[in-house]
Amino acid sequence: MIILAILATLAGIAALCWLLFNLAVFALPLFAGITLAAWAHETGAGIPGAVIVGAIAAAMTFGLFQLLLLLARPAWIKLIIILAFVAPAAVAGYHATFGILKLTTPSDTWQIIFATVGAIAVGITAFMRLIMMATPEPTAKGTARAP
Repeated sequence: MIILAILATLAGIAALCWLLFNLAVFALPLFAGITLAAWAHETGAGIPGAVIVGAIAAAMTFGLFQLLLLLARPAWIKLIIILAFVAPAAVAGYHATFGILKLTTPSDTWQIIFATVGAIAVGITAFMRLIMMATPEPTAKGTARAP
């Protein structure tokens, strides 16, 4: 019975890690949504109003990201926009990994080392997924230009 509990715990941790990697792209919109939902709730919007405000804020944050990637021409501006979304994902990856390691690893030094590795892995994953969302630059081959 203990072995089944250990296997179920490992499966749960693996599922949470998979979820973290898949949802890391949405760390900044989630943070914006939760922040504005908390603000709306504190100002008297109630729970349904706070949920609606938070969902709209999260959607608008991600929509703004998509719009900025669409309108930005130079690659370095696109990189800055993508890094603005990667940084919260890396922070979320650090804290998620640190939380898991706090339960399993007794050494504080190794907790920080592994949490940093987790943050780097989540940051790279989020970066690669956001890079795939960026529209490629059109090539100038075969196009006529005015002198």
